[in-house]
Amino acid sequence: MQSLTILGSTGSIGKATLSVIQQHPDKFFVHALVAKNNVAVMTEQCVTMCPKYACMISEDAARILKKNLIAAGKYNIEVLSGVMHACELASTDDVDMVMSAIVGIAGLKPTFSALRSGKKILLANKETLVTCGQLFMKEAKRYRACILPIDSEHNAIFQNLPEICQKNLGNTSLSECGISRIVLTASGGIFFKTPQEQLTEITPEQACAHPNWAMGRKISVDSATMMNKGLEYIEARHLFNAKPSEIEILLHPQSIVHAMVYYSDGNILAHLAHPDMKIPIAYAMAYPNRIGLKISSNIDIYYLNKLYFDQLDNHSYPCFQLAIDADNCSQSATIVLNAANEIAVEAFLHKMIAFTAIPDVIRRVLDAINLNDPNDIDDVLYIDQKAREKAISICIT
Repeated sequence: MQSLTILGSTGSIGKATLSVIQQHPDKFFVHALVAKNNVAVMTEQCVTMCPKYACMISEDAARILKKNLIAAGKYNIEVLSGVMHACELASTDDVDMVMSAIVGIAGLKPTFSALRSGKKILLANKETLVTCGQLFMKEAKRYRACILPIDSEHNAIFQNLPEICQKNLGNTSLSECGISRIVLTASGGIFFKTPQEQLTEITPEQACAHPNWAMGRKISVDSATMMNKGLEYIEARHLFNAKPSEIEILLHPQSIVHAMVYYSDGNILAHLAHPDMKIPIAYAMAYPNRIGLKISSNIDIYYLNKLYFDQLDNHSYPCFQLAIDADNCSQSATIVLNAANEIAVEAFLHKMIAFTAIPDVIRRVLDAINLNDPNDIDDVLYIDQKAREKAISICIT
């Protein structure tokens, strides 16, 4: 039996993780659930899973949760609040693995706490690598933490790597392992075939209706702008110690082939799976073994003769190009990129700016904020705050 702390339990990744646990109650159990302020979902999860601890980042939400659990007769679940307690629940000796699925920069401190405790970390929080990938991978090696990527594309690459690369993630040379390049696939987003002139009228509801994946609103918008793929590019650079020449992005609207690894001897290993996040989650939880998994549907092999691939036109996706440019510039630039994107997406979801204004906001913030690269998490948070302040001022003017 392995114990888990789930950071971001009320989000789509957290829910999928709990689903895998429920399919294998003989192998996994929940030690702690952590979320921001979704009391209704957290209450339901606590009643169903009976963790030892439940932590809400919001103190007000924690108070309501405690009342709900008492009313439900769940007196043995200790309710905590705040980032400090979230960090403690991610690093306690009672936990074997930590699912890092809090969206945004808020997941940074709890994830680093798990890292410095040498945990097995199921990494679904993109911002950890985007904002401080160099520091994160360096400390992962120092504390001998096991990093398992959860993003379907990175998980697919991981599965197709030789064992020496898996065991030394981010610290081995792809070329020395016989790999010429890795390929991430991209659906192209929900507006893949929408003419550019029509994008100015896109609504938040339209942008959040992804055709293949069930995701939260923020990541759905990132998928629509292709910023999601830009962030995944930056993640891949750090996770796999990849040079820009060793990464390729291919358009693949069906989301069946999640990644490919090209070996220097002419072999190409492709990973195919139904678009269901429980698949990479279950693989990471059971690694280095595999466990059975019930999913809604599987791949029809006769469908494979209809798979479509194409090169990615960076000019059609300005957010993606901004991510590449920021990554080529500095770690500080990727922090600014991420912060500006979060503010711009939030402004779009609240109908303060147009869909097409998202890359304009990010570009203006990148041009305005030019700070030295961070040496620690406090530096990361400082750069992040400055970028957010600038992005907010742009969005409200």
